[in-house]
Amino acid sequence: MNIAVKNITLNNDIFTLTNQRAAFWKKEKALILSDLHIGKTAHFRKNGIALANHIMKSDLERLSFLIEYFEPEKFIVVGDLLHAGDNSDVDEFCSWRNQYPDLQFYLIEGNHDRLSAKLEEKLCLNFKSESLSVNGFTFIHDFEETLPEFQITGHIHPGVVLNSAVKKIRLPCFVQTRNQLLLPAFSEFTGLDTRNIPKGGTFFVFTDSDIHEI
Repeated sequence: MNIAVKNITLNNDIFTLTNQRAAFWKKEKALILSDLHIGKTAHFRKNGIALANHIMKSDLERLSFLIEYFEPEKFIVVGDLLHAGDNSDVDEFCSWRNQYPDLQFYLIEGNHDRLSAKLEEKLCLNFKSESLSVNGFTFIHDFEETLPEFQITGHIHPGVVLNSAVKKIRLPCFVQTRNQLLLPAFSEFTGLDTRNIPKGGTFFVFTDSDIHEI
């Protein structure tokens, strides 16, 4: 698995963006990502749509790779950890989570994260809230206009369309604006929104091998 990185400055702090759909905040030793949608494939199978489980396995393998690469102390999910409550995919995620007992697990609740007390305990969370403020940054699933702090968000599954001589290419991206860093969806089993992304931002587009600023 290849990892390409791009350092950016947010409020005089360095964040490392990667082509593996996550960011790393060295100062806080925090791996940051959004929109894993754990359980989506199991939800589709339950509703009669045959999907292989390798999609989630691939996401978790990529996440393990990032943990080994950056050696974080914190793991911050900026919403939509889950897709549709508890199912067999969640069991597999919890088994994966148990490999990293010393990793502090923070969940910023997204619109899909409907957690019962039993499920919250099962996930072995260290922190759960609708937002998290750390050193001048607010982690929140969807951008909130009324908040004064710089926001790190998800929810949109941002992407861009690049025109080539042959065809239009749609690629996922990070988006940086004056007061927001919008993260891509971590799971590859998600769509791309190329219309509802912040205006006037800088786009960090990535492929399996590279990450580029446009």
